[in-house]
Amino acid sequence: MPEIIPTAEPFLFPGSRTGCLLMHGFTGTPKEMRWMGEYLASRGFSALGIRLTGHATHPADMIRSRWTDWAASVEDGYHLLRGLADHIYLMGLSMGGVLSLLMSTRLPVKGVVAISTPWLIAGDWRLPYVGIASRVWPYAPKSKGPPDSGWYDKEAWKDHISYPSNPLRSVAELKALVVEMRRALPEVRVPVLLVHSHDDHYVPPENIDHIYDGLIHAPEKTRLLVNNSGHVVTREPARQEVFEAAAEFILRVESQTQ
Repeated sequence: MPEIIPTAEPFLFPGSRTGCLLMHGFTGTPKEMRWMGEYLASRGFSALGIRLTGHATHPADMIRSRWTDWAASVEDGYHLLRGLADHIYLMGLSMGGVLSLLMSTRLPVKGVVAISTPWLIAGDWRLPYVGIASRVWPYAPKSKGPPDSGWYDKEAWKDHISYPSNPLRSVAELKALVVEMRRALPEVRVPVLLVHSHDDHYVPPENIDHIYDGLIHAPEKTRLLVNNSGHVVTREPARQEVFEAAAEFILRVESQTQ
């Protein structure tokens, strides 16, 4: 029996020598980024959607993972995509956006598209104690409302795949990863497109402003705020607007470097 959850596998769409490395979010799967990958491939780009360590299999696998494992997954994907592409753009959703920004300071990439990206993990007084609490309570509910709360496209939600609860030990790793990203923001020296939804209640939209302000050495930085979409923008009603903006961003950056 396969370990990876069906329909949550990584994907590769070969195209031009300009490549897009797509990263999903915390507890999510490559499926979150597949529609974006298909769109970018339709525009002629190569697109690789990776599976971050511990994701899309069993929640216990995620508990055993550290943020450095997730960073290594991105590095693996980068080197695989280099077999097809000379110019690579990092694109990520939520934690994938955090990894995109951080790894742009460690890998020779052309640009970053960071979607629904947190600048700070906050909102619960228990967060400083998650590492200790995880020894007693391995998992915690994702929200107090129904599972589809916050989603605008209810049909897309029906076949969305993610772990049903948050592994607390992994929340501590996510917090550490976000701190690393914040430290790295002044070192980002490639163009960046930041995307967020006004209606994201999971990662509030003001996060985009903090990240934008931290990109003090990015040669170009752009904010795109969309409406009528929740946190997983790549599967919500605004997705086409986001996909088109990402493609135009690549074309603009490529035209400036030719």
